Amino acid sequence: MSPTKSSRRQVLLGSIALAAASLAAPAWAQSGKTIKLLVGFPAGGGTDAIARLLAEHLKDELGANIIVENKAGAGGQLAAQALKAAAPDGLTLFLSHDHSISILPQVVKTPGYEPSKDFVPVAGFASFVNALAVSGGTPVKDYKDYVAWLRGAGQGKGAVGIPAPASTPEFLVKVLGQKNALDLVPVPYRGSAPMMADMLGNQIAAGVGSVPDFIDNHRNGKIKVVAVAGTSRQGVLPDVPTFAELGVSGFEEVPYYGVFAPTGTPRAFIDNFSAAMAKVLNKRDVQARMLAMGLTPGHMTPEQLGQRERSYTTAWARIIKNSGFNPQ
Repeated sequence: MSPTKSSRRQVLLGSIALAAASLAAPAWAQSGKTIKLLVGFPAGGGTDAIARLLAEHLKDELGANIIVENKAGAGGQLAAQALKAAAPDGLTLFLSHDHSISILPQVVKTPGYEPSKDFVPVAGFASFVNALAVSGGTPVKDYKDYVAWLRGAGQGKGAVGIPAPASTPEFLVKVLGQKNALDLVPVPYRGSAPMMADMLGNQIAAGVGSVPDFIDNHRNGKIKVVAVAGTSRQGVLPDVPTFAELGVSGFEEVPYYGVFAPTGTPRAFIDNFSAAMAKVLNKRDVQARMLAMGLTPGHMTPEQLGQRERSYTTAWARIIKNSGFNPQ
């Protein structure tokens, strides 16, 4: 073969190799592609703020555009259903806390998805705790004061806002009512943002949600967090006791946050995204902002997130069963 023919053949083979590599490249790495990060709650809430913070940093690590799409409704159920329907190409992911993944499938007869079958864990990034807060329109100063106020001015009754029906906050409200012989009625909202709006407007006297939902308004004195779940006090709320300290046990298992993909998503993409998340979580400014939100940042591999999901689901299965709740 002449040098000219040999050179032409090498060029041709090189072109074929490049074309094959381009076709084999994960979708997120292709020019013009965008990763859609689904969030099951409205813009302005705690989960939305977390998603936007991470998306801003992940796009630099992944070299891809990332947009946050709020698909609010039914406590994240709509977003979860959208993930199930999405192609497993790495272009649609779901950023969620425990409710949509571990709780909803246990309290809804036909949620429209089965996490263990329809989703794969991609990366965990934080844990957090739920809390009880009271609005600024109440004279309440702490948890015991809240209970006494309900027994007096409330005649033993009270409405407590929750971000979604049949959620861990709802079961917490029921336990608090039973523990204190109070008639507490959980009032479900379409996410934490509208619940917080009603608390700030003194339309509802109390709410149960995550610390990230409450922390900013607690700091500026517009609401007051009076108790937190978990095994220890929170660094951002050192003066607020745990429910266990106040004699209300059973809420020591802390919720988690993670990113999930449709089953069938290439493992290469999952590993790459998880590695990018680990790098983002190592950034001091990201850690500082997450801590300020009331989160405990920490990377979980796909396997670790999957284990956390299973253990949390099992723990809450007992609580839900013992409460006598029937799936609706």
